[in-house]
Amino acid sequence: MVETENVMAELGECAEKGDFKGAFGLARDNQAELAKGIGPEGVRDLLKKATKDRLLLSFIDEAQFGARPIGESFVRLERLMGLEPGARVLSKSLEWGLGIVKRLDYFYRRITVDFRAKKGHQFSYEAALDMLTAANDDHILVMQHADPERFQALMKDASGEFVKAVLRSFGPMSIQRLEDVCVKCGFVKAAAWKGFWEKARGELRRDKLVVIPVKRTDPIEIKASAEDYGDGWLSAFSHETDPKLILSGVREYVAKGNFAKASEQAKATIGERLAFAVTAARRVDDALYARLAATVRELKFERPSAAEMRDYLWERRRFVAAAAALPAREVGALVSFLAVDDDSRAKLCKAIPELCYTAVLEIVTQFAKDDASRKTIADFMRLPKAPPTLTTLFVGSYQKYRETWPELPPFISLLTHAIALGEGRQNGETLRMQNIIRRLFADKNWLEKVFSWLDKEDLALLFERFQASIAWDPSTHHAIVVRMTRLAPELEGHLVKAEKKREYARVTSPRSFAKRKLEYLKLINEDMPENIRKIEFAKGFGDLSENAEYQYAKDEQRTLMHKQAEMQDELAAVKPHDFSDATADEVMPGVTVRVDTPEGTKTYTILGEWDNDIEKGVISSKTRLAESLLGKKAGDSFELPSADGKLVLGKVAAIEPLTPELRAWLAEVPPGVVL
Repeated sequence: MVETENVMAELGECAEKGDFKGAFGLARDNQAELAKGIGPEGVRDLLKKATKDRLLLSFIDEAQFGARPIGESFVRLERLMGLEPGARVLSKSLEWGLGIVKRLDYFYRRITVDFRAKKGHQFSYEAALDMLTAANDDHILVMQHADPERFQALMKDASGEFVKAVLRSFGPMSIQRLEDVCVKCGFVKAAAWKGFWEKARGELRRDKLVVIPVKRTDPIEIKASAEDYGDGWLSAFSHETDPKLILSGVREYVAKGNFAKASEQAKATIGERLAFAVTAARRVDDALYARLAATVRELKFERPSAAEMRDYLWERRRFVAAAAALPAREVGALVSFLAVDDDSRAKLCKAIPELCYTAVLEIVTQFAKDDASRKTIADFMRLPKAPPTLTTLFVGSYQKYRETWPELPPFISLLTHAIALGEGRQNGETLRMQNIIRRLFADKNWLEKVFSWLDKEDLALLFERFQASIAWDPSTHHAIVVRMTRLAPELEGHLVKAEKKREYARVTSPRSFAKRKLEYLKLINEDMPENIRKIEFAKGFGDLSENAEYQYAKDEQRTLMHKQAEMQDELAAVKPHDFSDATADEVMPGVTVRVDTPEGTKTYTILGEWDNDIEKGVISSKTRLAESLLGKKAGDSFELPSADGKLVLGKVAAIEPLTPELRAWLAEVPPGVVL
């Protein structure tokens, strides 16, 4: 208690002198005792007595003494005190990057910061505490701002050191995250990242303090000191229990050339730890297990036995999941580890439809001289639906395989598989293959090569098959068809003329028209006047160029005006209609349709553009399904989207007029609305 009284006396002296910094330091260093003696609110009052500065007083209030733990309040107060004009700060949003505090407003309790991409941005005190941190002088963004010449020289001439500076600034991160940070901060353009990283990685691999992970998702490690791999390292390694760290430690040990000259005791220790890691990874991480198995085999350890590890990977087809999770450069080691005889090669070939593209590429490459494997692979391409991975491989690299794989079916058959792969919605590895195929067909140079490899009959067959493909993106499909006719003008004779669809008047039911008109009236009578009031109110905050409320209100005004113009055009173009002129001779707006689909019989009522009611089966005439049905007659077939996004065939079973109940429903108009 006596000590607390002494601190209180010293605080009183600081208050009399107006020494706020002294009072703050004294209170912070003795916060626990003061909290027990006078409570957090008492501490707040003592600090307030030490200053008349309104800005500091507003900071003390924002520290929330009493509402938060006292230690947290001191941290908040100290951070706010550091946000003085000219201070460098970092935002959590990487797009904003480094900012300079421009001014502080104690009245509105706002902090204005100039960022490179966002000048004059205002933060409330609370938002500043949440989103801003002080920038250290050695931060990479500070270097970019304060010493741009050094920054550029580091990027250009020492990309490895530049990456280390980024890691020290932002903390440990994976290669993927590093790319994201460098691109978002504007250090490297996305298109130039690959070249930049290749150069930086070469430098970092020669740096003894840097450990680059095998997987792009693991963090890059910067060590405090270089590893000598002596007795101390071996002793520590012998107690390591993390399988990932065991593997990375062994690989680094081998890469540095230490394993070749290691003692038998050291090799025994490494072998024992690898065996432990293999056991630990079992049924936990199949990809890690595969990497460990390949390492055990590479270093020629007898335990665990290669046969035992292969059996585990074959069991429950674990090798499939392992291949998908492995880095691409390690999939080849898995394939070669498993493929020890004819039976194992046959098992891998039969698993091609399940395997990822990288594994399929390795199988095709490694088994190229095995006749049985070549036959199995070629037979896959003769199936009605070939594996997407094989299709992508052979079509994308046909020039490489056309002479060396005579077992393959004709090129036109491969292209037919590729067109089918480009159709509909896919997911997972098949989606990745689909995207590759779509990019190939959109590539003019690739298409020119394809045309040079086909005779006239196959060229016409390819063109007709691609035209008939119904599930490609329409704009992409049209562009490719046009490009094909330009490459081979004789194909114009094979163009399928698009059926011209009947055009219907732009109408909607009186009910939907009234609803849209009420929305428009609310917009012009309530929302827009309210926005004008917000603008006038915000003008009272001062300088409009740095007034956040004013800018937000003006942005809202632009949105409302754009919406008003759109709704005016819509209400002028679309007319209310009761569909009394609709007939049941064909599908048109104002009829009910019963259709037979693979999922059973369904009933839809097609009305106008703005009509939609799922419970009543009402759909807009502008929906994809309605547009497929319009103009069809009873007995006609049509295309409709299935649940997985693919197009299937349906048949119009019957066309019926609207029921009296539906006519009454669509005619309902709220009182007072003039159509």
